[in-house]
Amino acid sequence: MFSEYIHAALMLAEYDTLEDGSYVATVPGLQGVIAVGDTLEECRMDLIEVIEEWIVARLQWGNSIPPIGGHTIACSKEPVAVVD
Repeated sequence: MFSEYIHAALMLAEYDTLEDGSYVATVPGLQGVIAVGDTLEECRMDLIEVIEEWIVARLQWGNSIPPIGGHTIACSKEPVAVVD
């Protein structure tokens, strides 16, 4: 579930070159997701890590995660019954 969501986010990623020649990436709809790298590949790898951390933080805080390309991530707040 996470990998499909991250892949969909990467397909929407927007990359720009900074004045120093490094790269910055954002994903429309994922507020606060910003990655940087000296090369495009470093920027992309950083973006994957930032998206992963963003998902985990939103789940921990009980915030919703917006759908991307038909992919969603949801977590129930209902307790799970343990059966012995």
